[in-house]
Amino acid sequence: MERSSRQIIRRLEKDGDRAFGVHFPDVPGCFSAADELDDLLANASEALALHLEGEVLPQARTLEVMRDDADVARDLKEGAFLLAVPVIRLSGRTTKANITMDAGLLAAVDATARERGLTRSAFLADLARREIAG
Repeated sequence: MERSSRQIIRRLEKDGDRAFGVHFPDVPGCFSAADELDDLLANASEALALHLEGEVLPQARTLEVMRDDADVARDLKEGAFLLAVPVIRLSGRTTKANITMDAGLLAAVDATARERGLTRSAFLADLARREIAG
């Protein structure tokens, strides 16, 4: 997994009571949605990664420049808001990593992974992905 230090800014808009819609002004054609606000960042991060698969990461505008954009300013006035979305690029290849943690915590990780039908590595990777995505 590769994480870019640059973040893409997105606008969010509530579509009635149905869902939160997301689009990325700096990445035309990329969009996402979620029924719950808590799920929005993870969904947006996944949509961004899929949309940019095999593509060069576009340069994100700063918040100041974004706010000066007429379309963005109009949306903000209508209740939309800006949020930075982490870019997580999966390479499709695995890399071995040696980590150190308390033995009791490791036992809890292993037990939880087993309960969910996952390996320790898959469980920790999923936790990391969700934590980074928000």
